[in-house]
Amino acid sequence: MDLTPARGTRDLLPAAVAVRDHVLARITEVYQRYGYQRIETPALENIDRLQGGQGGENQKLIYQVLRRGLEPTVAADTSLSELVDLGLRFDLTVPLSRFYGANRATLPQPFRSFQFGPVWRAERPAKGRYRQFYQCDIDLLGEPSVLAEVELIEATSAALASAGLAGTTVRLSDRRFLSALASHAGVPAQGWDRLFITLDKLDKIGWDGVRAELADRVGLDEATIARVADTITSLQGVDAAKIADELSSALPDVGDDVLSDLATTAEGLAALPDLTWEFDPTLVRGMGYYTGQIFEITHPASGGSVAGGGRYDQLIGRFLGTDVPACGFSIGFERIVDLLGAAPARDAVAVLYEADTPVSAVLTTARELRAEGRTVSPVRRSGKFGAQLGRLEEWGFTSFVHLRADQEGAVEERRLGEKRT
Repeated sequence: MDLTPARGTRDLLPAAVAVRDHVLARITEVYQRYGYQRIETPALENIDRLQGGQGGENQKLIYQVLRRGLEPTVAADTSLSELVDLGLRFDLTVPLSRFYGANRATLPQPFRSFQFGPVWRAERPAKGRYRQFYQCDIDLLGEPSVLAEVELIEATSAALASAGLAGTTVRLSDRRFLSALASHAGVPAQGWDRLFITLDKLDKIGWDGVRAELADRVGLDEATIARVADTITSLQGVDAAKIADELSSALPDVGDDVLSDLATTAEGLAALPDLTWEFDPTLVRGMGYYTGQIFEITHPASGGSVAGGGRYDQLIGRFLGTDVPACGFSIGFERIVDLLGAAPARDAVAVLYEADTPVSAVLTTARELRAEGRTVSPVRRSGKFGAQLGRLEEWGFTSFVHLRADQEGAVEERRLGEKRT
């Protein structure tokens, strides 16, 4: 029997789970200080909701679930929509939008949401890319100003630092800027989404690849492609304090609200002395539901972003019938865990007991040690003593006590790894 996990998934050993628990605990602690309350949403959502046109390329990666009660065989001309009614969530934002629409009357306003849970995408498995992985999201719903953007960036940067990830950079842009760019360059409105999806690949395929795809798949001529590329290039490396002036000069038709929002966000981020950030005109974000500012956090040791998000003011309106201001940030939990490598050492005691030691003595010793707030596990003696101590150390124990049936007096605790005579 094949005991390996399904392709694109993995088993997690205790040491790996310890790292994840450490990261989640630190992130949770920071987010709770900012007032974010944890919620949970189901793994399964109605397929129509997941395929509502706002998931970008990820909609092609949905795991679809067959309806219950289907016959073992179906007619050859049966459409997929007749066979499927549910799907596994590909992110946490679409389920959150449904959740908020259903529970808005009972939630505080504005609502600060914190989620942590698995999502599924039918990815091509590769290093760092899994078909089942965990996301960690915070969202601020009901706040129309860029207070939301600044708070989300501040809280998430603080959460990553608390988890032990230093040296990050925040990249900031705006979907409304990208729309103004597309209009200014003469890209037909029906080609904007395809343009944005292609620009999102710039860091992977470079300008040559982007130009080729814009010509072949979007159908843009060389002059239009050149205008897009020239405008973006002119805004790369712009002084963060001069964002509004530089954008206004490059794109005279960009809205005053866009310029004002970006200037206010820049001012808010400038007040954070430990934050490194930049305006990045190449930043797109793949989801189709973004309506305003978008942002990512990068790290030199990661091939992609370690967190990303933005404003999505129209998504919740699909469930309520009226738009609700909304902004969110998602941490790439798996990438953070991989970058950090190991959890801090824990203080764990093994109560190592001989087979003839009374059970009551073993339990009493363990209880006394636990009463000191320590992690304690009884382990039966077996094999060579030195070899077993080595195994205990490998398993994460830091010290041990050795119980024997004929023992008298206090039990001595010894550190693992010490030289023994």
